[in-house]
Amino acid sequence: MKNMISRFPEQLREAVEIGRNSDLKPLDQAVNQIFVVGLGGSGIGGNFVAEIIRDMCSVPYLVGKSYDIPKYIDKNTLAIISSYSGNTEETLHAMGLIEKTGARIICIASGGKLIERAQDKNYDFIQVPTGWDSPRACLGYSIVQQLFILNKLGFISEKFEEEITDAIQLIQHDIQNVHDDAKKIAAIIHEKTTVIYAVDRLEPVAIRLRQQLNENAKTLCWHHVVPEMNHNELVGWKDERPDLAFVILRNHDDLERNQKRIDIIKNIISELSFSWIEIFSQGNSRIEHMFYLVHVCDWISWYLADLRNVDATEIKVIDYLKSELAKLPL
Repeated sequence: MKNMISRFPEQLREAVEIGRNSDLKPLDQAVNQIFVVGLGGSGIGGNFVAEIIRDMCSVPYLVGKSYDIPKYIDKNTLAIISSYSGNTEETLHAMGLIEKTGARIICIASGGKLIERAQDKNYDFIQVPTGWDSPRACLGYSIVQQLFILNKLGFISEKFEEEITDAIQLIQHDIQNVHDDAKKIAAIIHEKTTVIYAVDRLEPVAIRLRQQLNENAKTLCWHHVVPEMNHNELVGWKDERPDLAFVILRNHDDLERNQKRIDIIKNIISELSFSWIEIFSQGNSRIEHMFYLVHVCDWISWYLADLRNVDATEIKVIDYLKSELAKLPL
């Protein structure tokens, strides 16, 4: 896992080359919505892209993470089917339902049944490299290929390519600070339950940190977003909770009103939980902000795994769940 996290900038470069060389058929029907199907490390890429393009794409960008699909999926839907392994049970089942709607389908995978089905049915597909033991470590492939699909089909401009290059350079230039911050934060949250807060536009990063702490560090945590948590969860902070550590993910250019909300939240919670950390993004674009924070958070999860003396790559409980499900008819 340490090696896979280290290769994130390299993965982003490779993903850009794959995206540039991908060959997609032009749209032959109107598209009123885009629907991404994916689970876990493949599904969260859709959450990132939805936020990255929110101010650019003129049609809804929706993410599904289940066996079923919404009723609104129809022939005017562009469906992106994402599974790193190409064998994710829920994703393949949802794809089968989407096929019945007449939607335009594009697949992203390293191989497996998904690529086989794409080839058999003449769907467009983008094949990413094999050899990564953990699909969650392949976030860069997922995000970048979705962006290239949107660009090549006319939904967004090519500006994202420059921003990805800037993000790679930023991470590499600041890598020592990334490691220093990650080590410090891992030590603070060690032996505590982590509560992650972020402004709504950084929720994908909050989800990513939560999932990485779950899988890499083998620990439970939760997340919420500002301003929504100001209308519910904030009331739950009533008693002293020394067992909790709260992490706030921030951008320096967050909406001023939200920045003020976070400052007030800090004043409230810091009296009840004495372990809290702010992590500010770096860079000048949403892609830079997100990719920088992702890399910091991935390293936090790895350093915490090291402190907890657990194998960051191992997911035996998920393997057991899959083996039990395989015994049952779908």
